Amino acid sequence: MSKQAPEQLEVIKRGCHELLVEEELGQKLAAGRPLRIKAGFDPTAPDLHLGHTVLLNKMRQLQDLGHHALFLIGDFTGMIGDPSGKNATRPPLTREQVAENAKSYTDQVFRILKPDQTEVVFNSTWMDKLDAAGLIKLAATHTVARMLERDDFGKRYRGNQAIAIHEFLYPLIQGYDSVALKADIELGGTDQKFNLLMGRELQRHFGQPPQCVLTMPLLEGLDGVNKMSKSSGNYIGIAESPGEIFGKLMSVSDELMWRYIELLSLESLDAVRQWKRAVEQGRNPRDIKVMFAQEIVSRFHSKQDADAALADFEARFRHGVLPDDIPEKILYAEADGLPIAQVLKQAGLTASTTEALRMIEQGGVKLNGEKVSDKGIKVACGETAVVQVGKRKFVRISVSGQSE
Repeated sequence: MSKQAPEQLEVIKRGCHELLVEEELGQKLAAGRPLRIKAGFDPTAPDLHLGHTVLLNKMRQLQDLGHHALFLIGDFTGMIGDPSGKNATRPPLTREQVAENAKSYTDQVFRILKPDQTEVVFNSTWMDKLDAAGLIKLAATHTVARMLERDDFGKRYRGNQAIAIHEFLYPLIQGYDSVALKADIELGGTDQKFNLLMGRELQRHFGQPPQCVLTMPLLEGLDGVNKMSKSSGNYIGIAESPGEIFGKLMSVSDELMWRYIELLSLESLDAVRQWKRAVEQGRNPRDIKVMFAQEIVSRFHSKQDADAALADFEARFRHGVLPDDIPEKILYAEADGLPIAQVLKQAGLTASTTEALRMIEQGGVKLNGEKVSDKGIKVACGETAVVQVGKRKFVRISVSGQSE
């Protein structure tokens, strides 16, 4: 190990929500052997965004310290359905769905993790061998009262909402995974704390040293308020184009930038401290944002893509140059033309005419480079125009008076 235990602890605690138990982890690190770092992924959302990568980033930081990553795909538990944070029973996945999603995960995960220090494991490997007697013995290690201590189960019970018996098995099986893998540390989101602690309890029960638990916070989305999610529209997908990733990262507030850097950047703590000192001494935070955005684009695409995204961003927003790849759409209208709100909706630039009108009120709509302030204008039949919403959305539209 290149770093002593106290230095490793500083890296491990970077951005974390809670570490249990720090003293135990210090002892494990002091032993000087590579630790087995487990993080489980239920393969239900293989189209990853940056919020999903917070745990992967922490695993990578631990790999950089010399430790061994156990990337657990919960193919067996995926067929139960994780009830964490849910107020209703979640439908299980079929084996085929789980296999398809698991492949997508493994295709994406090595953009972050080091393959030579990563073991991809599936919990069906040991769970398929556990017979009915073994499962009943596992269930006998905990009481219903203990399960109801978990917040979501307790709420559903008090609210007279159904809890299927198989849902109680989920935290037990997740905990048993730690036994099967002899995990030293398990990572998870703050909503997984109960399940992570279950691993500690079961390891003790089976005579193993208990794992330490490291919970990571849920990443805020681009709005800086709600957690990053596709449903909120405030996400950055890791499969998005280099220009889209770069542009979205450049759009976040300076305050949120530091939060993203803490949780997503692989730059050292010393480098981040130097950046903060430089900004305090007058450096433009935008310079730091550019370096961070390039790091993220390079990770999920390439250094060349990151350089091109920066050049495109500079040209578009400093000099008003239109992007080369503007999508084109034909819109259909009555003889007197198409109202601007309908133009925005039909072009896919806004989800509704209500949102379109709001964007016009906020000054966020341009037609051929000119800001639109009149909500009543129409684009005439036969006219072609470039419509822009916000800083990054462009469509070249042609309005036709003939519908198909």
